[in-house]
Amino acid sequence: MTPVPEAALAPAGGNPQTQQRPWLSSYPPGVPTDIDTHAYSSLADLVEDAFARFGPRTAFSFLGKDFSYATLDRFSGRLAAYLQSLGLQKGDRVAVMLPNIIQYPVTAAAVMRAGLVLVNVNPLYTERELRHQLCDSGARAIVVLEHCTGLLQQCLSDTAVEHVIVASVGDLLGPLKGSLVNWVARRRQKRGKASPAVRLPQAVSFNEALRQGFRLPLCTPPLAHDNLALLQYTGGTTGVSKGAMLTHGNVLANALQSEAWNLPAVRTIAAGEQVTSVCALPLYHIFGFTVGMMMSMRNGGKAVLIADPRDLDAMLKELRRHRIHIFPAVNTLFNALLHHPRFDSVDWRHLRISGGGGMAVQKVVAEQWLARTGCPICEGYGLSEASPSVACNRVDSKAFTGTIGLPLPGTWLKCVDDAGDEVPLGQPGELAVKGPQVMAGYWQRPEETAAAMTPDGYFRTGDIAVMDRHGYFRIVDRKKDMVLVSGFNVYPNEVEDVIAQMPGVRECAVVGVPDAQTGEAIKLVIVKKDEALDEAAVRAYAAQHLTGYKRPRLIEFRSELPKNTVGKILRRQLR
Repeated sequence: MTPVPEAALAPAGGNPQTQQRPWLSSYPPGVPTDIDTHAYSSLADLVEDAFARFGPRTAFSFLGKDFSYATLDRFSGRLAAYLQSLGLQKGDRVAVMLPNIIQYPVTAAAVMRAGLVLVNVNPLYTERELRHQLCDSGARAIVVLEHCTGLLQQCLSDTAVEHVIVASVGDLLGPLKGSLVNWVARRRQKRGKASPAVRLPQAVSFNEALRQGFRLPLCTPPLAHDNLALLQYTGGTTGVSKGAMLTHGNVLANALQSEAWNLPAVRTIAAGEQVTSVCALPLYHIFGFTVGMMMSMRNGGKAVLIADPRDLDAMLKELRRHRIHIFPAVNTLFNALLHHPRFDSVDWRHLRISGGGGMAVQKVVAEQWLARTGCPICEGYGLSEASPSVACNRVDSKAFTGTIGLPLPGTWLKCVDDAGDEVPLGQPGELAVKGPQVMAGYWQRPEETAAAMTPDGYFRTGDIAVMDRHGYFRIVDRKKDMVLVSGFNVYPNEVEDVIAQMPGVRECAVVGVPDAQTGEAIKLVIVKKDEALDEAAVRAYAAQHLTGYKRPRLIEFRSELPKNTVGKILRRQLR
């Protein structure tokens, strides 16, 4: 399989669809308006093509060791054959509960090559969350980090899981280094609060599964775009966590859309230099999976795996070893790195794309990142139901727009009212998306799938947005996060962006709380950068920059804000 020739993709200039898609006139030169979603028949086709074309190149770097595409081919082929030997059939679900260690891409490739469905599981889940996801997905097998086996044991008997493969962090690092890494990881585990690792009678080790798969045949079944590839569970902020059914065609389309959008920046990398990206976002999160792994493999890139982005010391130490070109992250990680004393020890001169997603990028963070690295944070927007990328700012611009940018090639966006009708230009409405990356529906939830769609086939995102005349979209806020103060709509993102620019503020979050007089009131939670900062100073700053009904009624100082594993602030917990 060869890459899609750029000549076969329609250029933006002069496209007659510009009237229907006004954003096309704002596209960078050379970026196609649409993509050929049939470049590959499946994700298995993509990874096998990458193995064939880029064999000797480094595919992933983990804890100082490089793993080539050929090595990944060998390991994933063995594991795929082992999974098939267990009696797993095309379409069976396999849960993968791993952080960003080398076993994750090996396992993901194996699951796809065996024709199975990948169920991404967060290793930080509680027993309740793990039980729900395993039961809901009907997974027959799980590949799990050894530190999570105690948690798994608590709910295993309630699930359909028949086969357990246990991975240790150092499995593939060689006998000496691997043993040392495992010893350190186990000591840290004992000092932590998590459930201790246990021996499960039906489990085999990751390396034993590879050994057994060595002499077993692998037969990748025929796969098509409409075959299910992943069950990507949402965060459950609207109730019970739901599995977004992402097909091979969905994820393929999004990888190709993201590749096309990045062309203007990637072309500035020296000819012959391997594109290197940072995988600090967890690969079990769809942003990390599609952009951090699949797009990188499609282009023969090298991905640097960061197992724990909360350990900034270790992360910066690892980044010093590489020439970094692409760095997707969330606003909180960019902000934390900027405040680290050894931030400038990394050579950022080769950085071409800093992709901001998962939450709004704040202006003050974007300005500081550009000043320190020379590379702008290019804010985009996505969600699990869209594989995930939907829109992005131009990668050839250093301007901070405060928007999520333009719809990606082949993507249609509009703002709609409660009835699903498009609102006038410049008016806020619920953002709705249609494109080849949008999911097939929610797993075993036809009613919720139907409720999420407009009559003309758009997916309702739950986010409130405004489109300007150039086709740029700005997220005002989550529909359910909007605060109604005396009949006035207050969008937390706006207040947060203002307060974040105040000297002495490291980060902040806004939520609505019940109020007898105004219905709801604004509560502001701040993490200080300057301990001298006090409530009076915050109120004075808010009075200067915010109209009366947008000013916080309550102000609270905390040492940290609740966040999910991607770093997104959890307003629900604050409420």
